[in-house]
Amino acid sequence: MLAALLLVFREVLEAGLIVGIVLAATEGIAGRGRWVAGGVMAGLAGAALVAVFAGVMSSAFSGVGQEVFNAVILIAAVAMLAWHALWMSAHARELSQEMMSLGRSVSAGHRTLAAMALVVTVAILREGAEVVLFLFGILASGGDSPMQTALGAIGGLGVGAGVSWLVYRSLLAIPVRRLFSVTNGLIILLAAGMAGQAAVFLNRANLIPTLGDQLWDSSALLPDDGLAGRALHVLIGYSDRPMGVQLIAYGTVLVTLLLAGRWIARHHQGITRAAQKTAPV
Repeated sequence: MLAALLLVFREVLEAGLIVGIVLAATEGIAGRGRWVAGGVMAGLAGAALVAVFAGVMSSAFSGVGQEVFNAVILIAAVAMLAWHALWMSAHARELSQEMMSLGRSVSAGHRTLAAMALVVTVAILREGAEVVLFLFGILASGGDSPMQTALGAIGGLGVGAGVSWLVYRSLLAIPVRRLFSVTNGLIILLAAGMAGQAAVFLNRANLIPTLGDQLWDSSALLPDDGLAGRALHVLIGYSDRPMGVQLIAYGTVLVTLLLAGRWIARHHQGITRAAQKTAPV
């Protein structure tokens, strides 16, 4: 039972951290609850399908189908996170002002809601598929009875969801004028971390080189299979033994989104000021 509880807690926490950040990042955009809920349901359905067809995927692409699949969905998530981060660079100030004045949400926000719903789907799909496969493994090993495994899974789900909710509420405690800057920074780190993870999966599939098998080893200080390491792995893409191509992918996405976000923010502010100057008084 304890193994199931810890396993489910870890996977739910990983997905929950992403969902919490997405909810905080889309605060003030009308309809976000429906989009996020839809993403969760789609992710759960996808996780069930992945678990059912895990054997088929493993035999695909000369035995590396699972790695290719993981890389593809991570790259899709990076693209959606990038879309949201760049959209927020242009509209964060508008959203902040409208939240403080209880005005209507930015209408174009529905486009980024679709992108973020896909990110939620990917997060739930990945972690949900792992939960299903691991629980089947526990049952197959005969260590716990089905009832003990189910109780452990329910306990892990409850604790993981509770911690994720606390993270979300903590983000909402940030002043409105700073909320979107903080969450946008977290979104960019999420995207960079996922890009690094995608590079790892592509390397395991022998599609790209390592460019350095192990640049350092910090596992003695902070192993990435521990609770703190796993949380940092989700939030900022931490790895205790990173390879070169992983850092290159991470740094490329991080720097690109930071520079593009600054340029878009300045450009949007310039357009807004010009429109205000030419508007009739």
